[in-house]
Amino acid sequence: MGQKRLPVRKIREVLRLKAEGFSDRQIAAAIGSARSTVQECVRRARDAGITWPLSPALDEAALQERMYRRAVPLSRTPRPDFAYLHAELRRRGVTRLLLWEEYKNQHPDGWQYSVFCDQYRRWLATQELVLRQEHAPGDKLFVDYAGHTVPIVDRHTGAIRNAQVFVAVLGFSNYTYAEASLTQGAGDWLGAHVRALEFFGGAPRAIVPDNLRTGITKAHRYDPDINRAYQDFAEHYELAILPARVRKPRDKAKVETGVLVVERWILARLRNHTFFSLGELNGHIAELLESQHPPL
Repeated sequence: MGQKRLPVRKIREVLRLKAEGFSDRQIAAAIGSARSTVQECVRRARDAGITWPLSPALDEAALQERMYRRAVPLSRTPRPDFAYLHAELRRRGVTRLLLWEEYKNQHPDGWQYSVFCDQYRRWLATQELVLRQEHAPGDKLFVDYAGHTVPIVDRHTGAIRNAQVFVAVLGFSNYTYAEASLTQGAGDWLGAHVRALEFFGGAPRAIVPDNLRTGITKAHRYDPDINRAYQDFAEHYELAILPARVRKPRDKAKVETGVLVVERWILARLRNHTFFSLGELNGHIAELLESQHPPL
């Protein structure tokens, strides 16, 4: 059952006394209400973004409306991508408050901060029921193509070709490499691998690709067939190819998170650019990758 609404006069007094450092118990005694009522008032003000001193534009009616607006059902509220939030929180300096502010910029009618944090904790609790994968330094490199493509325009004809975006993520550090190519064919696939290893400065013990036909000719849970050229590549670099199992999303969770970060923090920033060559596009991708160091 919800708390009884406080009169505006008492709301103002709660906010004023809280700003001056009085405890909830002291404020409750001052306004003649229960401490839980004071705590509820403070929580509602925080969720509504109301601070003391109040804005001159916030009259009594507006203050009541913002403090006690009817909540939108969670099922009808834009839901954050919790896997993306979880990955971002591992980055230095990133906080839940920062991610919530970015979420609210995209969805002004979205969850307030307390609900945002509560729903994230609920999501996290469900993830912790699953055995987490541990990755040793230099052990595995996860590779895949992003779902988004980038158009490249022919200067002379205006024809458009959609460039594919290759993504490689180191399992231990989340260090990420990305580049664009015109196809997902064997030459572009293997060339991207070589350039990724040059970017990382060495080869891992194993590469974990999704079951792309360029690298895996027959997907199988226990005995996949690896493309001959891909196998030769593996022998040359003295590493193993360990394809992700079909319908086992956790096998490739690292690269899916890396793909998401590349799409949001690189490709999204390039969405309004017009590119006339693959080299031009890859130059911009390289600059944004460098700006995201330490790893994405």
